[in-house]
Parts: sequence; C-alpha cells; structure tokens
Amino acid sequence: MAIPKKVQTRIKASLRKYRAVLQDARKADRSEQDTVTIITDMLADIFGYDKYSEITGEYCIRGTYCDLAVRIGGKVRFLMEVKAIAKDLKENHLRQATDYAAKEGIEWVVLSNGAEWQAYRMIFEQPVRYDHVFTIDFLAGGDDLNEMIYMLSREGITKDAIGEYHEQRRVLNAYHLAAIILSDGVLAVLRRELRRVAPGMKITTDDVKDELVSEVIKRSILDSDEIKDAAKRIKRSKTRRMRSRSESSGDTAAPSAPPVADQE
Repeated sequence: MAIPKKVQTRIKASLRKYRAVLQDARKADRSEQDTVTIITDMLADIFGYDKYSEITGEYCIRGTYCDLAVRIGGKVRFLMEVKAIAKDLKENHLRQATDYAAKEGIEWVVLSNGAEWQAYRMIFEQPVRYDHVFTIDFLAGGDDLNEMIYMLSREGITKDAIGEYHEQRRVLNAYHLAAIILSDGVLAVLRRELRRVAPGMKITTDDVKDELVSEVIKRSILDSDEIKDAAKRIKRSKTRRMRSRSESSGDTAAPSAPPVADQE
C-alpha cells in the first residue's frame, strides 16, 4: 500500500511520543475520560484530523452517546467507543459501539483503549452485522503498523483505503474462495481438466464436488455461516452480471428483433 510521504513523516514523528504517553497512562491506570483525551490528541497528531472541526466528543445518537465521532465535510466517517487504557476490550463493548453505528447507518466503528484500536466494518444486510478489519497495537508495533494507521487517517479515509482493504480481504478469505471453488462454473472447469488428464475416465461435476467436500476443503469452513454468506454474494454477483448483459443486449437490438438469449 502506497502511503504519501507527508503521512509517513507525520506518523514517524508522532509514534515515539505517543508510545511513551500510552505506557505512562497504563502504569498510572488513567480513567476513561483521560483515555478519550489521549485518543483525541492521537487522532490529530498521528491520524491528521483537525481537533476542533473534525473530532466530536460525546456524539449524540437518538438519545444515547458515543465517545467520539470523526467527520469530514459534515459526514461522520467513523464512530469511536473508548474504554480506560488499562481495561481489556470485550465483546459487550463492541456491541455497544456497533449498535450506535447501526442506528445512524455509519459504516465504520473503532473500539479503543488508547493502546489498542480495533476497526470494524458494518454490514447493512439482514440481520445487520459487522466484520473485524484489523487491530492496531501501538505498543507492540508491527511491520504493517503504518499501513493500518494510514487506512484510518484523514488521507486514507478520504480515499477509502480502508474500504478497498476490507473488500480485498472479503474476496480473498477462505470462505469466499471455497464458495467459488464449489460453484457450478468452477466445478465444470475442474471436471474438464481432470478428463484431459484421464481421457477415458467418466467424471461428473458431482464427483468433483464430493471429493472437494470430503477431502480438500476443511469441514470447519463447509459448516460455517460465512461460506453460506459467500455463496449468496457470488449468486447475487452472477445475477447482476446476467441482468446487465440482458439490458445491454436489449439496448443494442433492433426494435423488431426478438430478445437476445443470455450466453453465460
């Protein structure tokens, strides 16, 4: 991922300072409000947001409050739920933050205790759910630390770097790949290639699928809800392609010509 030089410079200049701040705050067991103050400064100094016009504290959502909201041009880009720096982040903290986002239709949620920042993408399907995208650990560091910071930075959010990263992860995960492998089109290709290896052998797509299910793809993947969701997504994508082709054929056909059949 290409990070602009000015962003790299800003991150590098700020990281050492805030690692010391976070370590001291953890040792002193600072309060949640103190942690909010530290995170607000980090959003400005590391992530590049304007502290006075783009970061809002105690953001009100239908009578309840989220600790922080980051907005650009009047649009909330992500919500932040903050816990005290010495507190471990837990599932019930995440549910609270995602409930806020679901009420407002906000795509991104960050749960943080200052040292750890967990980024989540809201999936507005029925039911509404969320995907964990990445976790930034400011004290542990890591080779991809700067890339993750960039994705949440003002520059990265504006270019939807985090959205592109999340979409790539969704497409390349094991569940999505397994669903594609088990789709009719791919099974037909595998059958064709196997028959080329053994021309006289009778092999059906059901034979290929049975072998993949029993011997190749992990049972934990096959039994998961994720592969079902991936299969639905692939089916929707195919339906959109077929509809688009049908509409294109209709646009180019002469008025008196019969409908052109889909050639998929």
